[in-house]
Amino acid sequence: MNAPAATPSPLDGLIARLSALHPKRIDLGLDRIQLLLDRLDHPERKLAPVIHVAGTNGKGSTLAYLRAILEAAGLRVHAYTSPYLVRINECFRIGGVLVGDDELRLALEHCERANAGAPLTFFEAKTAAAFCLFSQHPADVLLLEVGLGGRLDTTNVIERPMATVIAPISMDHIEFLGDTLTSIAGEKAAIIKRNVPVICAEQPMEAMAVIEAQANRMRAPLHAAGEGWHVGVERGRLVYQDDRGLMDLAAPRLFGRHQFDNAGLAIATLRAIETLKVPSAAFESGIVNAEWPARMQRLSSGALLEQAPPGCEIWLDGGHNAEGGRVVAAALGDLEERVSRPLVIIAGMMANKDAGAFLANFAGLTRHIIAIEIPRQDNAMPPDRLADAARSLGMRVEISDGVEAALRTLARLAYEVPPRILITGSLYLAGHVLGLNGTPPK
Repeated sequence: MNAPAATPSPLDGLIARLSALHPKRIDLGLDRIQLLLDRLDHPERKLAPVIHVAGTNGKGSTLAYLRAILEAAGLRVHAYTSPYLVRINECFRIGGVLVGDDELRLALEHCERANAGAPLTFFEAKTAAAFCLFSQHPADVLLLEVGLGGRLDTTNVIERPMATVIAPISMDHIEFLGDTLTSIAGEKAAIIKRNVPVICAEQPMEAMAVIEAQANRMRAPLHAAGEGWHVGVERGRLVYQDDRGLMDLAAPRLFGRHQFDNAGLAIATLRAIETLKVPSAAFESGIVNAEWPARMQRLSSGALLEQAPPGCEIWLDGGHNAEGGRVVAAALGDLEERVSRPLVIIAGMMANKDAGAFLANFAGLTRHIIAIEIPRQDNAMPPDRLADAARSLGMRVEISDGVEAALRTLARLAYEVPPRILITGSLYLAGHVLGLNGTPPK
């Protein structure tokens, strides 16, 4: 699920070898990882207490809030996330710091030797390496993000997490998880473990029914948004309430109304874990300081601004499904209310995504779409197909050779007000953009 590194790395050859061990990039199942972990003497049983996070949209942002709050409380936190944007190192944070090339290479080589050429997906190798890395470094908490789904995701070998978290569920990856919200929710709810608290974002009714049923089967205490806890916006501030009281906090730094919900999910998670004692000040510090690249991220510096129209705004978001498009469109609507600017969308998507459902969210905000192809991705959507989806929505669309060419085209146009430019449609595209801009995640 990861974009290739923007520049060659000493890790590239090793990644290529590991990627060649299985003919499929994605092949959900636990048998291969369990065999490898047995050969590695089960590093997954030697980890810090785990918070396991699943969901379709928002799980990465929620994890970013969790990490920022816990670190503000003075705790040592590891984190495993996917996909990466520019460098594979982004997937592994050890005590808050991205793993170095040499340490990561040693961990991957250790897994390669133990695997002895057996069939293995790269995500399985990467996850095993993460468990090896994290088991070697003491920490207070390990934040573990599901890669795809939940039931058969490689991360679901963790038998007894400290808590499980389910971010908003929507339609995505239907070729792997099923073509109904009920089936997708069933896959994600399978991370719920017996007697382990599960904290859940607001969900569509049919998804919530599945989660509630699974929590009941596993006798897992359920803390659901709208029932066990509530989060809202009052006078621009985040107001959170549960049975322990009310918290009036500053707004998240991450932009968009949906980020209040993601921050609320993180707060609810930490308040549901009785063994964690997080001071009130750490909650506010965490949500104000949390960072998560390519989620309504404004590019305020970098090489791409030099090629864009003078005075413009450039925003970057990796949204790629209908629900992701909805929350980004809502954030753009908020921006428009504050400062009105003409909106142009530069979009590139993967071929297995529903371009029409994604772009429909922006039909009331812009009529100008520039379709591009995501570089170096075998399954990238051809730009003419993306353009057809935009035209069917009544949008004015043109095709460009890439992000830089699109920005140069816009720079030649005459604008009375400098435009607001959104680059979106895929995390692969977002990683490519951050690499071009010279601002990769730190």
